[in-house]
Amino acid sequence: MEKRHITSAISQIFGKFASKEFPHWFQNIVNNTYVKLMGLDMSEFHHPNTYKSLNALFTRKLKEPRKFSLDAQDFISPCDSLITECGKLVDDYALQIKGMRYKADNFLGKSFTQEEKDYMHNGDFINFYLSPKDYHRYHIPMNLKVLKAVHIPGKFYPVNIPSLKKRINLFIENERVVILCETPEGKKFYMVLVSALNVGVMKVAFEPRIQTNADVASEQVYDFDNLYLDKGDDFGCFEMGSTIVILSEKDMFEKLLVKANQKVKFADTVAKLHLK
Repeated sequence: MEKRHITSAISQIFGKFASKEFPHWFQNIVNNTYVKLMGLDMSEFHHPNTYKSLNALFTRKLKEPRKFSLDAQDFISPCDSLITECGKLVDDYALQIKGMRYKADNFLGKSFTQEEKDYMHNGDFINFYLSPKDYHRYHIPMNLKVLKAVHIPGKFYPVNIPSLKKRINLFIENERVVILCETPEGKKFYMVLVSALNVGVMKVAFEPRIQTNADVASEQVYDFDNLYLDKGDDFGCFEMGSTIVILSEKDMFEKLLVKANQKVKFADTVAKLHLK
């Protein structure tokens, strides 16, 4: 078995610390210090002292559901994040960040057929970067059918702006979970959860067999029949900040409503869909 990368070991160690439930008085210090240092906005969440571990604070749920557009044409943001890049896939290339492009086919891994990968050529992409201070849960951006999910083991390099600018193919090197989805109109798109340093776990609620940052050497494939999810559904979380990449089939989107360096929140409408 291939020796695990140092970033994996660091992330596992941090994950153990974050998951540990310390005595209440000490956990309060840890949680409140984190909130203050990172500048977390806790207005939609419970008080930091109510979380029994740092990880519970990271993966906190909203006290009240956010409202979002129920219009079938509106594609909503799956998370609170910064749009680091977005735009058109040129043939097989997307942007990691301005000036740093990568091959989408390689990003999707070895377990999708060339036909499945070709869906994305000349389509659109949106990169959502979740910083450590962001809400860490992710949601379904539109009513959809899940066709397939692939867990691709990899490294845990940071995915912040400085790292994106200096490491070529960072997205392709990092561990990820690639989810192939289908719209009610039959269009295909991918949601890709990308790991980062200190992201010990990426949870996928509809497939608990996916175990990230584990002793897995090869890609793991999960196929689904009749798995339908609704817009706004909570389908998991990062246990720290990371990135979600959307790759869409050509003409799935009528237009993107976001641009690079724009902050968005889960429930914001970020694109308009073609409903033909």
